[in-house]
Amino acid sequence: MNAARKQAARIMEHIDVVIEVVDARLPEASSNPMIRALREHRNRPCLKVLNKADLADPAVTQAWLEYYDTQPGGTAVAISCKKPGETAKIPKLCRLLAPHRGTPLKPLRMLVMGIPNVGKSTLINALLNKRAAKVGDEPAVTKNQQRFELSDQLILIDTPGMTWPKIVHASDGYMLAASHAIGSNAVIEEEVAIFLAELLLTRYPTLLATRYKLDVSGLDGVGLITGIAQKRSYRLKGSEIDFGKAAITLLVDYRTGALGRISLESPQSRAAMLASVTPMAEGMEEPGQV
Repeated sequence: MNAARKQAARIMEHIDVVIEVVDARLPEASSNPMIRALREHRNRPCLKVLNKADLADPAVTQAWLEYYDTQPGGTAVAISCKKPGETAKIPKLCRLLAPHRGTPLKPLRMLVMGIPNVGKSTLINALLNKRAAKVGDEPAVTKNQQRFELSDQLILIDTPGMTWPKIVHASDGYMLAASHAIGSNAVIEEEVAIFLAELLLTRYPTLLATRYKLDVSGLDGVGLITGIAQKRSYRLKGSEIDFGKAAITLLVDYRTGALGRISLESPQSRAAMLASVTPMAEGMEEPGQV
């Protein structure tokens, strides 16, 4: 993390626009505050790319776009990086943020940033129309800075995913883990699944009832996962239910979109959380960390 931060700070002086890729289902929780600090230090505009928009609640995504358009220093767009037709609009949006660049003599230099596993490399490969950047469904696939020329007028620079040393808000940690931005070896997945279940019971109960053929009224997180195990006959040796398998089922169904289009936070819920939740105390472990 420290190496990636220092590397990004050095190159920030020599770029024109920051492309920050975030997860559309949790745009603020998946935004590293260090990225904002680095670009604001150099007064660089930002195009915030809400990736995986095809998995997010479209009404909530629209609310986020409206929110970001009111923020100084940039704009936002919602896309799926797996759809080349959607990624093709990125260079044009960057040109609007830096109209003084974008010629053979002064090419537009775009720095792609983001936390691990939000789709940075997928975006670059779509823009280049080839598999130039390493892609994987695990955090921290990109290890080194990479430079690509889209044309003699457009340059892309990729950086390793930037994590942060301490997640300030516990709910952010759980949302990141549920969305697979934190590797499974660093969390207790049953705890993450319980958090996700309780959030979905509050915001998307109909999607849960439809997917798992359950009456979810009155259930808490543990009750929902237990119900999934019972409904699907997930059993350990003997008659004990396989709670862990049901927990993984819920996480995978959310991550792949099998549950439906879901957003874990909205501008309103984010504001409410910030107003009411005490940040994690200094020295506390991140949620679910072992």
